[in-house]
Amino acid sequence: MSTSLHITGDDAADELLSDDPLALLIGMLLDQQVAMETAFAGPLKIQERAGKVDAAALASYDPEKLVALFQESPAVHRYPGSMAGRVQSLCEAIVSEWGGDASALWTQGSPSGAEVLTRLKALPGFGEQKAKIFLALLGKQRGFTGEGWREASAPYGEDGSYRSVADIVSPESLTKVRAHKQEMKAAAREAKTS
Repeated sequence: MSTSLHITGDDAADELLSDDPLALLIGMLLDQQVAMETAFAGPLKIQERAGKVDAAALASYDPEKLVALFQESPAVHRYPGSMAGRVQSLCEAIVSEWGGDASALWTQGSPSGAEVLTRLKALPGFGEQKAKIFLALLGKQRGFTGEGWREASAPYGEDGSYRSVADIVSPESLTKVRAHKQEMKAAAREAKTS
């Protein structure tokens, strides 16, 4: 069972993320060097400007026109050129490896959590941490029940934690996730100066 997502504070953007696995995957890809809400609102901007969020359509989109689409105000991302390229590469991988169906990453062959993690890490733009966070999001909010998903997504899969977008279900939980991220950044800064 999956619930409606409440990540962006924008009902239309959250509805797209809830209904469209590719939109959710693109939101996760965009989630770097911008606020989470901005990143996950990106797929709705892409849909409004390109007509739809579709792996085949975005994979074959004219690269210069895609960059221009990302640059339109308000921009999809603070780095529109590089992120347009990353989204296009992601969509190319979804088309060539998964038949254009993003959800196949976690549904095809009833995979375990570890297998989904491996599949996610094979995608352009998904390193270990991003893949684990997305796996935790699938398990916590999208109904993924593959064996060992909590362990494979650790520490993000921990029940009752507020570490990432996987834990955002309300404005209150968003505040807790932000506080955790600020604590981690402060600890990292302190470690550098020690």
